[in-house]
Amino acid sequence: MKLQRLFLIVAIALFGLSSTIYAQDAAAKPAASMAWKTTTIDLGQIEQGKPVTVEFEFTNPSMVPLIISSVRPNCGCTVADYPKEPVAPGKSGKIVVTYNAAASGAFTKSTTVTSNASEGQTSLILKGEVVAQK
Repeated sequence: MKLQRLFLIVAIALFGLSSTIYAQDAAAKPAASMAWKTTTIDLGQIEQGKPVTVEFEFTNPSMVPLIISSVRPNCGCTVADYPKEPVAPGKSGKIVVTYNAAASGAFTKSTTVTSNASEGQTSLILKGEVVAQK
């Protein structure tokens, strides 16, 4: 009985110690970061039937490479391109978003950027109003 209690106490102590070490190890690793010039672009009025392309610029102010794993627009009327290679510390990059202005009226479109940045996912917003051709 005493041996079982001793074993249980040792097991709990080891588990607690290993959890603490793991938490410190994860916290010690530096994380990537993204500093955006802007995350919202207002196009104002744009002409129907003419796609519009914009660039969302960012820098990597962290000390580790920034890796963008995906960039997903929220609808089929928008496409995006992004750097496929890691962005080195201190370097800049851009997400290029093209909106197909087929339907008239006001619009707000978002594109979700997923990366290894500590900020998590970022939503890039493109808005404006599509007006009929004159």
